[in-house]
Amino acid sequence: MKTDATPLLEADNLAVQIGERWICCDLSMRLMPGERLVLLGPNGAGKTTLLHALAGLREVQRGEVRLQGRALAEWPGRELAQVRGVQPQSQPDWFAATVMETALVGRHPHLGRWAWESGDDVRIAHEALICMGLDHMGERNILTLSGGERQRLAIASLLAQQPDLYLLDEPLSHLDLHYQVAVLAHFSALAQGGAGVVMVLHDLNLAARFADHVVLLDGSGKMVCGTADEVLQADVLSAAFGHPLRRHVIEGQVAFLLE
Repeated sequence: MKTDATPLLEADNLAVQIGERWICCDLSMRLMPGERLVLLGPNGAGKTTLLHALAGLREVQRGEVRLQGRALAEWPGRELAQVRGVQPQSQPDWFAATVMETALVGRHPHLGRWAWESGDDVRIAHEALICMGLDHMGERNILTLSGGERQRLAIASLLAQQPDLYLLDEPLSHLDLHYQVAVLAHFSALAQGGAGVVMVLHDLNLAARFADHVVLLDGSGKMVCGTADEVLQADVLSAAFGHPLRRHVIEGQVAFLLE
């Protein structure tokens, strides 16, 4: 890891709490451009809460989050939305809209207050739909989409935003195996191009394949933070998830099996 470059995302002695329960205490981490961080942990451990704290959507009890060396609180909202993109777990659709109109929502941070989308904005949104295999559905009503199609559209809208940092909360929900791998491969390609990616995942084997760094929460306020190779060990994961696991290396790929 280069030490002379400015980290894209930093957490400095971060502590996050829900009610009386601590999600994490004294979390310090750095994500450089080109790196992928995966948040892991059992259900209810606080992965979404931590992701929201890193995105600046939730107040922290202690510490600071910085984006490109600048505290999140110092970023104007529109400027922050141009640099940091967030994909939530679910996308409630209260009104009918087309697939293309929904993808174009990702371009809003780049538009003036009263500006309409330009031809370039439409092109960028269309390319995002192509990436998610939805380009043939541009005029379709989003209320008619399946869960997997709606998830891919949410990702396409985020891609159209073109931020430097992507924060993804369970991006693989409702996706079949083909699109799970395709989505992770696409964000890995964006990372290779210099973006930063933070993802909440549940699949340990996909995390082992697509993570550079991991923050593992156990639900009691304890955590393990480090490189993927450091954190993704059988004893560490078994303790966090409450079930014995075995770690194998198969043709160069790490895989975890239940005992």
